[in-house]
Amino acid sequence: MLLTRRFKHCPSCGAPVQYLVPPDDNRERATCTACASIHYENPINVVGTLPVYGEQVLLCRRNIEPRYGMWTLPAGFLELGETSAQGAARETDEEAGAEIELQDLYCVLNVVRVGQIHLYYRARLLSDRFNPGPETIEARLFHEHEIPWDELAFRTVRETLQRFFEDRRLGRPYALHCADVG
Repeated sequence: MLLTRRFKHCPSCGAPVQYLVPPDDNRERATCTACASIHYENPINVVGTLPVYGEQVLLCRRNIEPRYGMWTLPAGFLELGETSAQGAARETDEEAGAEIELQDLYCVLNVVRVGQIHLYYRARLLSDRFNPGPETIEARLFHEHEIPWDELAFRTVRETLQRFFEDRRLGRPYALHCADVG
């Protein structure tokens, strides 16, 4: 599957790039037509949490595009200089203003068509009070039967929630789930 190419111009010198297979490589890379720099395009990591308070999970209603007004787990792009766990905790604070105890990595979901890998950690909410940031309209707790399934922003959120509730229903330990999401 061919993804949208990220580079049109060289980040080093500004000249146009061409997509060529460099010597000793096996795939096309953004190659500068002037300085010959090769620029690699790698998947983007999205990190977040599945915050739980008793029998409820925390969802955030998006105040940004894409999917404005839809519900999601608190998550966002991993920043340079932080671990995936640090990024997940930061995103939970930024989006929900939620106090959490971060737990184990729960889901690793490959979204190949958009070049992303989503990593969700389980988290125990320490309070049922939230202070959402500017990217969130509201942060709210939901029992399983209250989840707005038709208003979830992303397939990875749906997949994570479905696996969580199934694990809980079956009394299974919360083991790491890995999947490809279309």
